[in-house]
Amino acid sequence: MDQIKITNLEVFCHHGVYREENVLGQKFLVSVILYADLRKAAIKDDLTQSVNYGEVCHFIKEQMEKETFKLIETLTEHLARKILIQFPMIDKIQLEVKKPWAPILLPLETVSVVMERSWHCVYLSIGSNMGDKENNLNKAIELLDLDDLCKVTNISSYLVTDPVGGVEQADFLNAALELKTLRTPKELLELIQQIENTLKRVRTIHWGPRTIDLDILFYDQEVIKTKELTIPHPEIKNREFVLSPMCEIAPALVHPVYGKTVCRLYEELAYSANE
Repeated sequence: MDQIKITNLEVFCHHGVYREENVLGQKFLVSVILYADLRKAAIKDDLTQSVNYGEVCHFIKEQMEKETFKLIETLTEHLARKILIQFPMIDKIQLEVKKPWAPILLPLETVSVVMERSWHCVYLSIGSNMGDKENNLNKAIELLDLDDLCKVTNISSYLVTDPVGGVEQADFLNAALELKTLRTPKELLELIQQIENTLKRVRTIHWGPRTIDLDILFYDQEVIKTKELTIPHPEIKNREFVLSPMCEIAPALVHPVYGKTVCRLYEELAYSANE
């Protein structure tokens, strides 16, 4: 991916653990590598198709002067997230914040923190079979999009499906959506659970009726298996209500475990159901 590099931008601000640092302030040096697709800008000689590094520099200065943090770790995380949100053309950022006047009473050139952050591509399954189902889906998607660290980028058609699991209940309204997020898988799961709680999801009957159901299907091409979370979702290949809307919004997406596209998995599921 193309890069724009900013090296040792000097900003005087008031971050630090000690009170004197917060009052008197000190110099910080910021170096940034911005990863973006610059092909259109290069071919057309058009700044609007690129990332304006002057604006990025002024934005960094503004953010560093606006807030006060004890740790440069917190400052670096804050800057990385704010830059990615403010400048949508940037896919990934590598950021180093240097503190040349670190008060440790020993000679040193600089202390620094380096972080790399990027947007992650996530696919979610969403469903409801209680109350106003369409409104429940719309509200859940709205709450996802309201989160500063998430951007809903594609939504499938809403699909009426039969319930699974053997519990007698109403039909579901299901969909799949594509999401860009700065959250880790665990942080995204926490957000999803908050949204389900907001929409009064009650977990009383396994496979039972619910106002809203949100599941992480894919997170980039990562394979994760923990006590709280399994990605890709283990039931993807068995669920028509998952594969059908996924074929609509990401037909060429390859399952990182099976090595097959979601459409191929859908075809295999349909074939086995007709045998």
